[in-house]
Amino acid sequence: MQALLRASRFIDRMNERVGKSVAWLGLAAVIVCTGNAVARYALNIGSNAWLELQWYFNSAVFLLIAAYALKRNEHVRIDVINGRLSPRTQAWIDILGGLFMLLPTVVIIGWYSVPSLVNSFEISEYSSDPGGLIRWPVRLLIPVAFALLGLQGVSEIIKRIAFLKGLLPATEFEKKGHAT
Repeated sequence: MQALLRASRFIDRMNERVGKSVAWLGLAAVIVCTGNAVARYALNIGSNAWLELQWYFNSAVFLLIAAYALKRNEHVRIDVINGRLSPRTQAWIDILGGLFMLLPTVVIIGWYSVPSLVNSFEISEYSSDPGGLIRWPVRLLIPVAFALLGLQGVSEIIKRIAFLKGLLPATEFEKKGHAT
């Protein structure tokens, strides 16, 4: 179990780094949006590439931050019900939800996103808009994001099992004083 906990800590650190790094793309999207608006309306200069770059940044933030949100226990859940349950019951719900909902969904979406990515790369797909960007980098975000989310799901399952075995305190995966 100690090897699994080490793997869990590695996954947690990786997704923490990815999440904190990707969060800066939100600022980059705002800067690109502002620059594009100024260029378009003040200077009468515009480019679809700038609009698509903003879209790419927003896509990266939305997709790649999911594993970080799961790691920090900031994902959506029904706190009205979950908060009334014991930490052990919450841990069981998280384990079963991870095994039977999260991980299968991650595998299915990841699996079905790869052919689109490969095709886009092979044909050097570009946006149909004039001056648009190449498409495969944004398509790459889907399998990468779901791989990170799947790894974080495994990490969360490991931590919940360790908690149930008495090897880890609930504080290792709490949010704002509520065990998950």
